Amino acid sequence: MNRPWQETLYPPGVPAEINPDAYHSIAEIFQESVKKFSQNPSFISMGRELTYAQLGEKAEAFAAFLQQDLGLVKGDRLAIMVPNLLQYPIALFGAQMAGITVVNVNPLYTERELRHQLKDSGSKAILVFEVFAHTLEAVIEETPVEHVITTGVGDCLGLKGKLINFMVRTVKKAVPAFRLPGAIGFNEALARGARMTLSPVAISGEDTAFLQYTGGTTGVAKGAVLSQRNIIANMLQARAMIEPIMEEGKEMMVTALPLYHIYALTCNCLAFISSGGSNLLIANPRDLEGFVKTLSKYRFSFFTGVNTLFNGLMNTPGFDQLDFSGLKVTMAGGMATQRAVAEKWQQKTGCAVLEGFGLTECSPCVSVSPYTQEHFSGAIGVPLPSTDVRLVDENGKDVATSEPGELWVKGPQVMQGYYQRPEATAEILQDGWLATGDIATLDEDGLLRIVDRKKDMILVSGFNVFPNEIEEVVAMHESIATAGAIGVPCDQTGEKVRVYVEVHEGELDTEALIAHCRQHLTAYKVPREFEVMDELPKTPVGKVLRKDLRKLLIEA
Repeated sequence: MNRPWQETLYPPGVPAEINPDAYHSIAEIFQESVKKFSQNPSFISMGRELTYAQLGEKAEAFAAFLQQDLGLVKGDRLAIMVPNLLQYPIALFGAQMAGITVVNVNPLYTERELRHQLKDSGSKAILVFEVFAHTLEAVIEETPVEHVITTGVGDCLGLKGKLINFMVRTVKKAVPAFRLPGAIGFNEALARGARMTLSPVAISGEDTAFLQYTGGTTGVAKGAVLSQRNIIANMLQARAMIEPIMEEGKEMMVTALPLYHIYALTCNCLAFISSGGSNLLIANPRDLEGFVKTLSKYRFSFFTGVNTLFNGLMNTPGFDQLDFSGLKVTMAGGMATQRAVAEKWQQKTGCAVLEGFGLTECSPCVSVSPYTQEHFSGAIGVPLPSTDVRLVDENGKDVATSEPGELWVKGPQVMQGYYQRPEATAEILQDGWLATGDIATLDEDGLLRIVDRKKDMILVSGFNVFPNEIEEVVAMHESIATAGAIGVPCDQTGEKVRVYVEVHEGELDTEALIAHCRQHLTAYKVPREFEVMDELPKTPVGKVLRKDLRKLLIEA
């Protein structure tokens, strides 16, 4: 397939193709990095640093525990329900070394969501953060889970960690009571595993690395089957796009987005492990003052985030005083980045926001803006090496250049399918092409731009209105922190635009906001209604959940 962007937009040194079969497994890449970068810091959390050698030792102990103590075998499922703590990478790489499929679980899941995911995935074991263990207790009898490992916030922090656990459990009483008979503490699991020997496991590229659940924003969550080859391909693709400016073993990535989410899992955790970089873990990014204080102690070079995170940080005292001299790349994804936020970020940090695009079903990265881009473009950049894209109309026919169409993707990062859901798989995968459900345009110069989600489009008097555009304009107003736009029924126009907003402070001046929108939007796109909320419903990475906003409308 012709890929014009590779000749015109790829930075020098970025290859057109990667070899997805260069490694057999994630464990092989991990063990190679442990040897090559043994004394380099791998993950940093709450002031505690794990070298690659220490991470390798602990991961192998956890792998031996899973295999020899719990009796898990290749292909069994381990659910990991842990925030960004050192326990996460230890468990992740331990599971991979043992050939165990990882099922990432959002610690904030409700009982219903947790029950569904554990049952659907067939998880035999779970590592659960003790703050949320009471949720597991409520559903565990209805799931196939046989083994439970619990962990506290300070478990990997040495002597300081014991004090932290005491404060969290006893003084702050932040751990709700739970009863999980037979549960084993994380440190006990590591101690047991350290006395055991891991038996070698043969892992191939076709073996399942992750059952990564998605689709909860549009219906029942489905498990995307991501093979070792899928993940390895995307690791290599993501790394290839920035390799010319990466110094092996010397980069630090700020990891505030949750590792249980596919974005940070691949782009932060896995891609940086392969190059000997370190991940600065932020366990609670909602504590923005604490986040800024942590950043002040390190010279970081890479930063991944989402629009809401960037916006929140820039409005936090102390952010302006941080040292950004080492910052090479700021990558955005997970949701649309608003121009006003991106431009303010560059003004404060001196680093342009490079927007990318991905989805769980693509492991997740599809495209990224080249690091040579000097200013925010509003585009999601160019497809990664070894990635083909099409834009098609409702009949599956290619649209003309610069015309909007549904984005289809083909490449080695595309999932195997949805776990035990052949009909859902057939709907999204056609002859190797994955239909993303996103409407995009491809400019003549090869830059992709997302217009909006197909299902979120609003129809006003027969005209298509895309919520992303409305939200970006509304968020440009100085009083608005976050915005979410949906269509609501209207007798005159079929649908009209309603916008839910979070304001920085004080009362919302609706008339002033409407006047602002009229300056930037065609008349039929101007919102008719605004509603202020203390906090809009969002995904773990801060993306506004429009389906929850529509649910509010139904329940009203």
